[in-house]
Amino acid sequence: MASLHLSGPRVVTPNPVLGGLRVAQSLAAPRARRARGLVVRAATVVSPKYTSIKPLGDRVLVKVNTSEAKTEGGILLPVSVQSRPTGGEVVAVGEGRSIGSSNNIEISVPVGAQVVYSKYAGTELKFNEADHLILKEDDIIGILDSDDVKDLKPLSDRILIKVAEAEEQTAGGLLLTQANKEKPSVGTVVAVGPGPLSEDGSRKALSITPGNDVLYSKYAGSEFKGEDGEYIVLKASDVLAVLPQS
Repeated sequence: MASLHLSGPRVVTPNPVLGGLRVAQSLAAPRARRARGLVVRAATVVSPKYTSIKPLGDRVLVKVNTSEAKTEGGILLPVSVQSRPTGGEVVAVGEGRSIGSSNNIEISVPVGAQVVYSKYAGTELKFNEADHLILKEDDIIGILDSDDVKDLKPLSDRILIKVAEAEEQTAGGLLLTQANKEKPSVGTVVAVGPGPLSEDGSRKALSITPGNDVLYSKYAGSEFKGEDGEYIVLKASDVLAVLPQS
């Protein structure tokens, strides 16, 4: 079973649908405090007297998948450096969004779906003794019901790309160490979303199709590690060019 994680400190994640990882403060900590120049906010605790949460508009309530407090080598991590997943299960959705004067577009993500969402999206909640996140539908990257990122179904105008392998040597023939290999910004499109919403509520299909080799913006998107290599999910606007194969 594959583990999905962002580049950086590697953390064991038992749930197969975890996407990127992000640093989060303990929920029992003060609402905000400074740590090494960063402001870390605790989650909002919802009183037990409330038995449900009904998102409004185009918002979605996600029950966050749990994270592991150990590294792959078994070392316990302090709360300040524990990473949290950016994946979870949709437990409630809003009524959708209004486009134009009469078009109401329902949420396209069904309750029960396992989703991956943007790294810094939403508002953290502690509800029914579990971590939740309430976020906009547009912050959801895609639906992932399997154990490998290659099966991710992108949403809206997002694109799933398998990243090309980094060069092993320079043009002059010198072998590169792992640290000196330049990260490529070229890859092959694996899947595309249905496209962005137009003013009449319809979807405008993307011009990029699976199988295209593309050049994309170097600092765009969310990175994942699959069973057969690295992947990135980004918006169609972050694709700079299609690279026709000779």
